[in-house]
Amino acid sequence: MTQSASSVSVSLGASAPASQAPAIPGWEHRSSGKVRDIYSPTAEGPWAGQDVLLVVASDRISAYDHILSTPIPDKGRVLTALSAWWFEQLADVVPGHLVSLDVPAQVSGRAMICRRLEMYPVECVARGYLTGSGLAEYRESRSVCGVPLPEGLTEASRLPEPIFTPAAKAELGEHDENVTFARVTQMVGEAAATALRETTLALYTRAARIAGERGIILADTKFELGTDADGALVLGDEVLTPDSSRFWPADAWAPGQVTPSFDKQYVRDWLTSPASGWDRGGGQEPPALPDDVVERTRSRYLEAYERLTGRPLELS
Repeated sequence: MTQSASSVSVSLGASAPASQAPAIPGWEHRSSGKVRDIYSPTAEGPWAGQDVLLVVASDRISAYDHILSTPIPDKGRVLTALSAWWFEQLADVVPGHLVSLDVPAQVSGRAMICRRLEMYPVECVARGYLTGSGLAEYRESRSVCGVPLPEGLTEASRLPEPIFTPAAKAELGEHDENVTFARVTQMVGEAAATALRETTLALYTRAARIAGERGIILADTKFELGTDADGALVLGDEVLTPDSSRFWPADAWAPGQVTPSFDKQYVRDWLTSPASGWDRGGGQEPPALPDDVVERTRSRYLEAYERLTGRPLELS
């Protein structure tokens, strides 16, 4: 296991400049990722001496390893509120790192106070449907992360049963690498690897059932797991948000076809369209997003929250 200063996995490949992180009384800025800013308590603050972190979800959005110059309003609120809701739904499967939503007023609604954890260096990915990098690997080997799969599967095929397809967390500037369960065992030991796999699949099964009751397919998702000071397994990071999961409307799903998802697909589609004028391989930064792409993306995030939780997000 790797030592971690944070219970949140911070992407280092396209990290945000520290200047984007707001100054918050009682908290010292520690790091910034593509979306989140992480703080530790100061000696003068209300959480002084406690082993916690303040995790602030910004409205930043990333695509193709770039942090875009145009934020998506209320995205940070959706990520925080939806994660908090899922932590409640999954608490009897494995406890979460959320301690309190009573945060400083300037980040109210988009921040959580969380337990500091020692994180495993593994992205715990569960797949119930075949798409994305899993589909690409299947086409080459008829397996994903060493898990053999039957012939005849295609885009959006439902798998015979959910599978654990972990990835090794990447070093600075690199992409996470899909690995086999045997490799995870080498990294963290057999007992821990087995616990990660069993917990990941239990979390996915519970979440897929809850989403399914609301007309949403959970195609795949990733979890971050670590241990607390007592060595107990704890669920960290964000949980089952449109940034970490593929949510599909069940009524739009058909094997063999790409399914629209509740995420930033509008952003990706626009950036790779002639309308953007952006050359993805040219080395330049992506252009600012037009208003209609921003609004459609914002609406998709809000819809995901409302459909999953059954209530509108309070934005006041």
